Amino acid sequence: VQLQASGGGLVQAGGSLRLSCAASGGTISNYAMGWFRQAPEKGREFVAAIRWDGGRTYYADSVKGRFTISRDNAKNTVYLQINSLKPEDTAVYYCAAATGYFAVYWHLATTYGDWGQGTQVTVSS
Repeated sequence: VQLQASGGGLVQAGGSLRLSCAASGGTISNYAMGWFRQAPEKGREFVAAIRWDGGRTYYADSVKGRFTISRDNAKNTVYLQINSLKPEDTAVYYCAAATGYFAVYWHLATTYGDWGQGTQVTVSS
């Protein structure tokens, strides 16, 4: 499945954004999905993940209570609502489809086989 992330931008601290990840060439209803981010000179970091049916979600401790992952399988799209943005949230955000053992390894980048190109989020203080 091909993934296209969008919705990033430049926002002030405390602001909000809604990222979207649109899929093509297949249906995401077959996949658990995740969001990761990568800041300059840092490794790729898990942000959030959602089971194929939306029945279970997972979050990094650093974003709990501020970020919400959701999905609309009918629209073949996954979303990441990000609120109360902080400068440390500045990164390229990637969406990905899980092709590995998601139930246990939902937080590992290696669990995800299909990746989008990323969307830049920049938070000014």
